[in-house]
Amino acid sequence: MTKYLLKCKECGEYGLFNPEYKCRFCGGQLINPKPPRFSMVDKYAKYRIQYFKEQFKNESEKN
Repeated sequence: MTKYLLKCKECGEYGLFNPEYKCRFCGGQLINPKPPRFSMVDKYAKYRIQYFKEQFKNESEKN
């Protein structure tokens, strides 16, 4: 559960946490507007690099 304000994906209005994650203005989905925390120690870098290498390989095989 988040303690912060949430932002609606559809209308952009802010609202507080509720169990359904629904906007009270338009009924859209509420999301966390804050970006993830930055760290110089990237635990998932090897997985991301592996993913992009596979994507690049697949794209080059198609052409």
